Amino acid sequence: MIWLLLGAAFVTMLNETVMSVALPHLVDDLGITLATAQWTTTAFMLTMAVVIPTTGWVLQRFSTRQVFLFAMAAFTVGTVIGALAPDFSVLLLARVVQAVGTAMMMPLLMTTIMNVVPAHERGRFMGRITIVMAVAPALGPALSGFILSALSWHFLFWTILPIAIIMTVVGAMLLKNVGERSRTPLDLPSLPLAAIGFGGLVYGISTIGGGPDAPITAGVIALIAGVIALALFVARQVVLQRTDRALLDLRTFASRSFSLATGLIVVMMAAMFGAIILLPLYLQDVLGVDPATTGLLLLPGGLVMGLVAPLVGRLYDRYGPRPLVIPGAILASGVLWSMTLVTENTPPFVAALALVGISLGVSFMMTPLMTSALGSLGPRLYSHGSAIVGTVQQVAGALGTALFVSVLAIGTAQAAGGGAADAAAAAHGVSFAFTVGAALSLIAVVGSLFVRGAAPAASAPGEPVLAA
Repeated sequence: MIWLLLGAAFVTMLNETVMSVALPHLVDDLGITLATAQWTTTAFMLTMAVVIPTTGWVLQRFSTRQVFLFAMAAFTVGTVIGALAPDFSVLLLARVVQAVGTAMMMPLLMTTIMNVVPAHERGRFMGRITIVMAVAPALGPALSGFILSALSWHFLFWTILPIAIIMTVVGAMLLKNVGERSRTPLDLPSLPLAAIGFGGLVYGISTIGGGPDAPITAGVIALIAGVIALALFVARQVVLQRTDRALLDLRTFASRSFSLATGLIVVMMAAMFGAIILLPLYLQDVLGVDPATTGLLLLPGGLVMGLVAPLVGRLYDRYGPRPLVIPGAILASGVLWSMTLVTENTPPFVAALALVGISLGVSFMMTPLMTSALGSLGPRLYSHGSAIVGTVQQVAGALGTALFVSVLAIGTAQAAGGGAADAAAAAHGVSFAFTVGAALSLIAVVGSLFVRGAAPAASAPGEPVLAA
C-alpha cells in the first residue's frame, strides 16, 4: 500500500516542475508572453497552497480509498484536459485540476505512514517520502526536455496519462482504509479564509520577488489581504478546535517538537528554494552557460538528496533526530557562506557542487524533522500535522524565492550604479543574495541545537491501525 502511494505521489510531484522547460514552447505555440506562460507554474503553486490546508479535515472525514481515488481522479482528469488543451486558458485549467490531486497526495502519504508504520521504522519510510519530494521535481525538467526535443508540449501530458490511469486502477483494487474517521462537519467560512490567506500569501510573496517587471502593487495588495485573512483563519480555528470542528487543527503547535521542527523546515526550505532559483540565473546570466547545460549541472543536487534520504531515515531510526539535524544545518549553512565568494570568473561546476552540498544538508534535516514533528503528535492530529507541514513548505518556497530574487536585484543595481560591468554587477548581486541567505541559515544552525528526541528504535513497535 505504501509503495502504491509513493508511486502515485512521485507521478504527481514530477508534474509540478515538468512545465518549466516548456515555457518557450508555449510562448511560440500559443502566441502568449513569457509572463503569461509562467502562470502554468504559478497557478499550480497557488492551488497547492489553497488545497493543502484543507487536507487535515479531508483526511479525517473521508476514508483512505476515497481520498486517494478522488486525488488520482482529479490528477488524471487534469492530465486529459492538458493533453487536449487547444489554448492557454484550457491549459491553465488543466494545471489547476492537476494541482488539486497533487495537493492531497503528499499529506495522504505522510498520514498513512504515521498510522501503519511502527514508530521504530518511521524514519526509514519518511526517507522514502524525501526521495519523492527531491527526485521527482529534479527529474521533471529533464523529462520535459527529453520529450520536447522530439514532440509537442501536449505529450508532456500524454506521457503521464497512462501511468496515472494505472495507478488509479491499482489503487481501487488494492488500497485499504487506515486510521480512524470522524464526522466533523465542514466549516464553510474557513474555506475562503484559507484560500485568501494562504493563496494571497504565496501570490503576494512570489509577485513582490518577481523582479522589476512584476505587478508589485497587486502583490502587495494580495499579501496584505493574505495576512488579514490568515489572522482571521487562525482565530477561527482556535475557537473551532475547542469542539473538534477545526478545518486545520492548530493544537499541533502545543507540541514543542512540532513547533520547532516546523520552524526549521520553513528556514530550510526557504534557503533551498532560494538557491534553486538563484543558481540557474547565476549560471546563465553571469557565466553564460546555455540552458541545457544548466539543467544538467543542477540535476545532481536533487538526485543526491534522493539517494541519501534512505540512509538518513535508517540513521534516524537508530539515533534519533539530533545527531543528523545539527550537522545537516551546519553543512547547508557552510555551503551558503562559501557561495558568497562567487564572481563572474567562478567555474560553473562550483554552482553544481554548491547545490549538491545544500541538498545533502537539507536531506539530513528534512527526514528527521518531518518524522519527529509528526511523531510528537497524537494519532488524531496526524492528518492536521501533515497538512501544516505541506502548507509551510509551499509558503517557505515562495518566501525563499522572493527573498533571494529581490536581494539579487538590489545587489545588482548597487553594483551597476557604482560603474561595474554587467557580468560583474550580476555576480555581485548573486553574492549579496547568498550572503542574506547564509545569514538566514544561521537561524537553522542555532535552532538545530534545541532539537530533542530519543531514537524511535527505543519505542515499542506499534500495530497498524486498520479501518473497515
